[in-house]
Amino acid sequence: MANIIITGTSRGIGFELVKLFAQEGHQVLALSRNSKPVEDLELSNVHCFPFDLGNPDDFRKVIDFLEQWHVVDVLINNAGRLLNKPFSETTKEEFESVYKVNVFGVAEMTKAVLPMMGREGHVLTVSSMGGVQGSMKFPGLSAYSSSKGAVITLTELLAEEYKETGPSFNVLALGAVQTEMLEEAFPGYKAPVTALEMATYIKDFALTGQKLYNGKLLQVSNSTP
Repeated sequence: MANIIITGTSRGIGFELVKLFAQEGHQVLALSRNSKPVEDLELSNVHCFPFDLGNPDDFRKVIDFLEQWHVVDVLINNAGRLLNKPFSETTKEEFESVYKVNVFGVAEMTKAVLPMMGREGHVLTVSSMGGVQGSMKFPGLSAYSSSKGAVITLTELLAEEYKETGPSFNVLALGAVQTEMLEEAFPGYKAPVTALEMATYIKDFALTGQKLYNGKLLQVSNSTP
């Protein structure tokens, strides 16, 4: 059984991932600003506490907890902050708040966990089709989509930097998935893929994808939206 860290677990894909991994008997550290949804599951192999990717002090909690595990097999950088607002009305502080979670938070979480990951470990980051060069873009998502493009490049760079020692790094660019975040970005739109369906795919890829891929962007989408 694997030791797995997942960020952004209070709702949507992250919440479904926690349940799926737990059902298979893995040890899960579920991290989100709101830990109550996971706590309410009362799963013995799931650990959680309130955690904010934008707060540098919270990373100490993770490092202290990981002293119990000694090794981390999978890190899933799933948490994301969305801002849907015209570029001309977006303040510097709002732009920074998106990057603090979607880029800097991913980098800091990865850096905190890397010392406990071996050659067979897998760092999997969830990005968006909006961050893929040449894909369809939507007004109002300048901060969000550009931040998702940044973590795609970060993944490629880290795979190159750690290719001799591991772990492996991959990134999934998701299309439209029926989650609360999609509703916030595109009110009223109904996606063809549920959060559970996408979580099932991500779970399987997180456990096995590093055997075939490293430094790769996979576009997981049949609608954008």
